[in-house]
Amino acid sequence: MDIATLGGMVGGLILIVAAFVLNGNQFMGLVDPTSFIVVIFGSFAGVLAASPMSRALGFLKYLNIATRVPEFQNKMELINQLVQFADNARKEGLLSLDDSLNEVEDDFLRGGLRLVVDGTDPDVIKRILYTNLDQVESRHEDGIGFFERWAKLAPAFGMIGTLLGLIGMMANLEDTSSIGPNMAVALVTTLYGSVFANLILSPIQFKLEDRHKEEMQIKEIMVQGILSIQSGDNPRILEDKLLTFLPPSERPAQSAAGE
Repeated sequence: MDIATLGGMVGGLILIVAAFVLNGNQFMGLVDPTSFIVVIFGSFAGVLAASPMSRALGFLKYLNIATRVPEFQNKMELINQLVQFADNARKEGLLSLDDSLNEVEDDFLRGGLRLVVDGTDPDVIKRILYTNLDQVESRHEDGIGFFERWAKLAPAFGMIGTLLGLIGMMANLEDTSSIGPNMAVALVTTLYGSVFANLILSPIQFKLEDRHKEEMQIKEIMVQGILSIQSGDNPRILEDKLLTFLPPSERPAQSAAGE
């Protein structure tokens, strides 16, 4: 579980409630089921109308990705693995990698190396790998776009709830005792929409974007490693090329010293 994601959301909600209560108000003044229904379910209905059913109903999958710690392969370990493969290929030939493929856990990397071992044309390998990356990126953009649209709709439905409250207030102007409660409900709905969008939905979108960037960088390291192994690059040259994907602080001491 990603503590930063959940901690930030919960902490933000606590701060908002604390600020409201410390100002002399009652906590229940922030609780309104009608406002919750309008903002949460109303905005979800809007994004459901704008998305394929499978994506909308599968949003929990994207939520799980954003709220758990990703298990990406360590980049330095990946680079060392690719350099070792390159060294073995230069010494014993590309076919020697066949026995090591079962040790490769990542399907993308194993599939790319399999193409190399099978003697596939370099241009074909490159097209296959980047087509695969394009499909991964497209799937990631679906999840990111879903929460981006939802974050845009939530404040709008907050305003819809506010208008409904104002309409109710105007319809009962003769009852002066109802003006204050109706106005409070109207404003609470706007608050719900803003908080839901900026404290929950947008952070999930940004977290998914970070996950996407991290995974695509790892996949790009794999692509460059696979293509270099196929072309017979010197392992040392391959290592230097792949280390450029890492910030200087994460590179081995001898490489970082050259920065």
